[in-house]
Amino acid sequence: MKFPAPYKLEEIAKLINAEYEGKPDFLVTGINEIHMVEPGDLTFVDHPKYYKKALNSKATTIIINAKVECPENKALLFCDDPFEAYVSLARKFRGFKPSPAVISPSAVIGEGTVVQPGAFVGNNVKIGTNCIIHANVSIYDYTEIGNNVIIHSNSVIGADAYYFQRKPEGYRKMESCGRVIISDNVEIGALCAIDKGVSGDTTIGKGTKFDNQVQIGHDTHIGQNCLIGSQSSVAGVTVIEDDVIIWAKVSVNKDLVVGKGAVILATSGVDKNLEGNKVYFGIPAYEARKKWKEIAYTRQLPAFFENANRNSAE
Repeated sequence: MKFPAPYKLEEIAKLINAEYEGKPDFLVTGINEIHMVEPGDLTFVDHPKYYKKALNSKATTIIINAKVECPENKALLFCDDPFEAYVSLARKFRGFKPSPAVISPSAVIGEGTVVQPGAFVGNNVKIGTNCIIHANVSIYDYTEIGNNVIIHSNSVIGADAYYFQRKPEGYRKMESCGRVIISDNVEIGALCAIDKGVSGDTTIGKGTKFDNQVQIGHDTHIGQNCLIGSQSSVAGVTVIEDDVIIWAKVSVNKDLVVGKGAVILATSGVDKNLEGNKVYFGIPAYEARKKWKEIAYTRQLPAFFENANRNSAE
């Protein structure tokens, strides 16, 4: 998430009540998770295991709970609870704000777009031209939707990321300040859910089509002209490249890449990266022809053991 305008390091330090190392006027342009950071971003780290990763990342400002040497051309903010400090910034710059109406006055809706009765359009939403938003769709704040998009009834676009920090006393919620970006000519079926990014964007590429009851996790990128079948789920921070077909009841784990043109057959479970232009099946999913051969051999096992037992008895 980018700030409306850059903030100075000393200003951020005051907001989170932290000490800092770096020039007071060092600029911070936004906040982001460690796997999404860009130069100018602020991120946080609160475990020694990940100090090196955070300090060597593209982030130029790091909230940290230890006095460490500041890398060149970066700045550090020191506080006891970096997670809470980071979350407080998310709340300040893009926290929840009630909408004064079913269609927020700050929403921008293009010419020819139809919003059916019962649909909710949140604050600062942008919807392009000639779209159809069917009854009881909920479009959360800051979502951006292109032209000629159809979203069917009871789908939810932009709900919070499923992202929590586990502590002995329970779970702490990571406040979501990202967005959902839906490109032109996309169709979203009924009862689908697309979660916003934690601090970046969840994106759906041009021409992609969802069946009903599809779940897309936070910060996931779905490419162009993909087909995703009913009851399929794609976990967070995963990349589905262009022209991928995912049939019904497929589960795709987090932090994976499914290559361009891959086809994943129904009821499969994906737990590792998949190359493009191949057909996959099974749990875990791998090339379908190999899986079918394995199934064929498995079916022969009872007869094999029966013959083996008969021969040993003779």
